[in-house]
Amino acid sequence: MPGPSARQGTAPRANAPTPGAWIATASPTHYLLIRKHRKTCELAFHYCSVPAGRPAALPLLITATGLRWPVEECFEFGKDLFGLDQSQVRLYEAFLRHIVLVMAALAICAASAAAARRRTDTQAPPPIRPDQPPPADPGMIPVTIAEIKRLFNAATATTPSLPHAAHWSIWRRRHQARARWFHKRARQAMT
Repeated sequence: MPGPSARQGTAPRANAPTPGAWIATASPTHYLLIRKHRKTCELAFHYCSVPAGRPAALPLLITATGLRWPVEECFEFGKDLFGLDQSQVRLYEAFLRHIVLVMAALAICAASAAAARRRTDTQAPPPIRPDQPPPADPGMIPVTIAEIKRLFNAATATTPSLPHAAHWSIWRRRHQARARWFHKRARQAMT
Protein backbone atom coordinates (compact mmCIF):
# COMPACT_ATOMS: atom_id res chain seq x y z
CA MET A 1 0.00 0.00 0.00
CA PRO A 2 1.86 3.06 -1.16
CA GLY A 3 1.90 6.40 0.54
CA PRO A 4 3.58 7.94 3.56
CA SER A 5 0.63 7.23 5.85
CA ALA A 6 0.52 3.50 5.13
CA ARG A 7 2.18 0.98 7.41
CA GLN A 8 2.45 -2.73 6.92
CA GLY A 9 2.80 -5.62 9.32
CA THR A 10 1.73 -9.15 10.00
CA ALA A 11 -0.98 -10.35 12.31
CA PRO A 12 -0.41 -13.57 14.26
CA ARG A 13 -3.20 -15.99 13.40
CA ALA A 14 -3.69 -19.71 13.83
CA ASN A 15 -0.58 -21.05 12.08
CA ALA A 16 0.75 -18.46 9.64
CA PRO A 17 0.90 -14.69 9.70
CA THR A 18 -1.90 -12.81 7.99
CA PRO A 19 -0.63 -9.86 6.01
CA GLY A 20 -2.18 -6.64 7.21
CA ALA A 21 -1.80 -2.96 6.54
CA TRP A 22 -3.41 0.14 7.96
CA ILE A 23 -3.87 3.50 6.39
CA ALA A 24 -4.54 6.80 8.14
CA THR A 25 -7.54 8.76 6.91
CA ALA A 26 -8.24 12.48 7.00
CA SER A 27 -9.43 12.15 10.59
CA PRO A 28 -6.76 11.60 13.28
CA THR A 29 -8.98 9.01 15.03
CA HIS A 30 -10.10 6.91 12.04
CA TYR A 31 -8.04 4.32 10.20
CA LEU A 32 -8.59 1.78 7.48
CA LEU A 33 -7.25 -1.70 8.20
CA ILE A 34 -6.84 -3.98 5.21
CA ARG A 35 -6.30 -7.69 5.77
CA LYS A 36 -5.60 -10.31 3.15
CA HIS A 37 -6.94 -13.86 3.49
CA ARG A 38 -4.10 -16.39 3.46
CA LYS A 39 -5.67 -18.91 1.09
CA THR A 40 -8.10 -16.99 -1.12
CA CYS A 41 -6.15 -13.70 -1.15
CA GLU A 42 -9.47 -11.92 -0.63
CA LEU A 43 -9.14 -8.48 0.96
CA ALA A 44 -11.15 -7.51 4.04
CA PHE A 45 -11.57 -3.83 4.84
CA HIS A 46 -12.18 -2.66 8.42
CA TYR A 47 -12.94 0.97 9.23
CA CYS A 48 -11.53 1.48 12.74
CA SER A 49 -12.06 4.30 15.19
CA VAL A 50 -9.32 4.85 17.78
CA PRO A 51 -10.04 7.11 20.77
CA ALA A 52 -8.21 10.43 20.74
CA GLY A 53 -4.91 10.27 22.58
CA ARG A 54 -4.39 6.53 22.07
CA PRO A 55 -1.73 5.35 19.67
CA ALA A 56 -3.06 3.58 16.60
CA ALA A 57 -0.81 0.55 16.44
CA LEU A 58 -1.41 -2.36 14.09
CA PRO A 59 -1.82 -4.93 16.92
CA LEU A 60 -4.49 -2.71 18.51
CA LEU A 61 -6.43 -2.47 15.25
CA ILE A 62 -6.15 -6.21 14.66
CA THR A 63 -7.43 -6.88 18.17
CA ALA A 64 -10.38 -4.57 17.54
CA THR A 65 -11.31 -6.40 14.34
CA GLY A 66 -11.02 -9.72 16.17
CA LEU A 67 -13.61 -8.54 18.71
CA ARG A 68 -16.18 -8.33 15.94
CA TRP A 69 -16.63 -12.11 15.90
CA PRO A 70 -17.87 -12.54 19.52
CA VAL A 71 -20.35 -9.70 18.97
CA GLU A 72 -21.72 -11.44 15.90
CA GLU A 73 -21.95 -14.70 17.86
CA CYS A 74 -23.96 -12.91 20.56
CA PHE A 75 -26.39 -11.54 17.98
CA GLU A 76 -26.75 -15.00 16.41
CA PHE A 77 -27.36 -16.46 19.89
CA GLY A 78 -30.03 -13.85 20.54
CA LYS A 79 -31.68 -14.58 17.22
CA ASP A 80 -31.60 -18.35 17.61
CA LEU A 81 -32.57 -18.69 21.25
CA PHE A 82 -34.67 -15.63 22.00
CA GLY A 83 -36.25 -14.78 18.65
CA LEU A 84 -34.50 -11.45 18.21
CA ASP A 85 -35.33 -11.57 14.50
CA GLN A 86 -38.83 -13.03 14.86
CA SER A 87 -40.78 -9.79 14.72
CA GLN A 88 -43.24 -9.01 11.97
CA VAL A 89 -43.85 -5.36 12.69
CA ARG A 90 -44.39 -2.41 10.41
CA LEU A 91 -43.85 0.44 12.83
CA TYR A 92 -40.56 1.50 14.36
CA GLU A 93 -42.04 1.75 17.87
CA ALA A 94 -43.33 -1.82 17.71
CA PHE A 95 -39.92 -2.98 16.52
CA LEU A 96 -38.24 -1.19 19.45
CA ARG A 97 -40.67 -2.77 21.93
CA HIS A 98 -39.85 -6.23 20.59
CA ILE A 99 -36.10 -5.61 20.72
CA VAL A 100 -36.27 -4.23 24.28
CA LEU A 101 -38.29 -7.21 25.54
CA VAL A 102 -36.00 -9.75 23.86
CA MET A 103 -32.84 -8.06 25.15
CA ALA A 104 -34.34 -7.79 28.66
CA ALA A 105 -35.13 -11.53 28.65
CA LEU A 106 -31.61 -12.30 27.42
CA ALA A 107 -30.08 -10.03 30.10
CA ILE A 108 -32.11 -11.68 32.88
CA CYS A 109 -31.10 -15.17 31.73
CA ALA A 110 -27.44 -14.12 31.35
CA ALA A 111 -27.37 -12.55 34.82
CA SER A 112 -29.03 -15.64 36.32
CA ALA A 113 -26.53 -17.96 34.61
CA ALA A 114 -23.60 -15.83 35.78
CA ALA A 115 -24.90 -15.76 39.36
CA ALA A 116 -25.38 -19.54 39.41
CA ARG A 117 -22.11 -20.39 37.66
CA ARG A 118 -20.01 -21.16 40.76
CA ARG A 119 -22.78 -23.08 42.52
CA THR A 120 -23.62 -25.30 39.54
CA ASP A 121 -20.15 -26.12 38.17
CA THR A 122 -19.31 -29.58 39.46
CA GLN A 123 -17.09 -30.81 36.62
CA ALA A 124 -14.36 -33.32 37.26
CA PRO A 125 -10.80 -32.02 36.85
CA PRO A 126 -9.57 -32.14 33.24
CA PRO A 127 -7.43 -35.10 32.18
CA ILE A 128 -3.67 -34.87 32.58
CA ARG A 129 -2.65 -37.76 30.32
CA PRO A 130 -4.14 -39.03 27.05
CA ASP A 131 -4.51 -42.57 28.44
CA GLN A 132 -6.19 -41.48 31.67
CA PRO A 133 -9.45 -43.36 32.39
CA PRO A 134 -12.62 -41.27 32.69
CA PRO A 135 -13.84 -40.30 36.15
CA ALA A 136 -16.70 -42.26 37.71
CA ASP A 137 -18.72 -39.06 38.03
CA PRO A 138 -17.97 -36.39 35.40
CA GLY A 139 -20.04 -33.83 37.31
CA MET A 140 -22.09 -31.21 35.49
CA ILE A 141 -21.25 -28.15 33.47
CA PRO A 142 -22.44 -24.81 34.88
CA VAL A 143 -25.97 -23.73 34.07
CA THR A 144 -25.94 -21.94 30.71
CA ILE A 145 -28.16 -19.18 29.39
CA ALA A 146 -29.99 -21.70 27.20
CA GLU A 147 -30.57 -23.97 30.21
CA ILE A 148 -31.93 -21.07 32.29
CA LYS A 149 -34.37 -20.31 29.47
CA ARG A 150 -35.46 -23.96 29.27
CA LEU A 151 -36.02 -24.14 33.03
CA PHE A 152 -37.93 -20.86 33.03
CA ASN A 153 -40.12 -22.07 30.18
CA ALA A 154 -40.74 -25.33 32.04
CA ALA A 155 -41.62 -23.47 35.24
CA THR A 156 -44.14 -21.25 33.47
CA ALA A 157 -45.66 -23.88 31.14
CA THR A 158 -48.40 -26.35 32.04
CA THR A 159 -46.65 -29.37 30.50
CA PRO A 160 -44.23 -31.07 30.98
CA SER A 161 -43.83 -31.01 34.72
CA LEU A 162 -41.04 -29.04 36.38
CA PRO A 163 -39.45 -32.16 37.98
CA HIS A 164 -39.36 -33.77 34.52
CA ALA A 165 -37.63 -30.67 33.05
CA ALA A 166 -35.19 -30.53 35.98
CA HIS A 167 -34.33 -34.22 35.47
CA TRP A 168 -33.55 -33.62 31.79
CA SER A 169 -31.56 -30.50 32.66
CA ILE A 170 -29.34 -32.50 35.02
CA TRP A 171 -28.98 -35.32 32.48
CA ARG A 172 -28.07 -32.89 29.68
CA ARG A 173 -25.48 -30.99 31.77
CA ARG A 174 -23.92 -34.26 33.02
CA HIS A 175 -23.71 -35.55 29.44
CA GLN A 176 -22.10 -32.27 28.30
CA ALA A 177 -19.56 -32.48 31.14
CA ARG A 178 -18.67 -36.04 30.11
CA ALA A 179 -18.32 -35.00 26.46
CA ARG A 180 -16.15 -32.03 27.46
CA TRP A 181 -13.89 -34.29 29.57
CA PHE A 182 -13.37 -36.74 26.68
CA HIS A 183 -12.75 -33.84 24.30
CA LYS A 184 -10.00 -32.50 26.58
CA ARG A 185 -8.49 -35.99 26.84
CA ALA A 186 -8.45 -36.30 23.04
CA ARG A 187 -6.74 -32.90 22.81
CA GLN A 188 -4.08 -34.19 25.26
CA ALA A 189 -3.38 -37.06 22.87
CA MET A 190 -2.77 -34.63 20.01
CA THR A 191 -0.09 -32.67 21.89
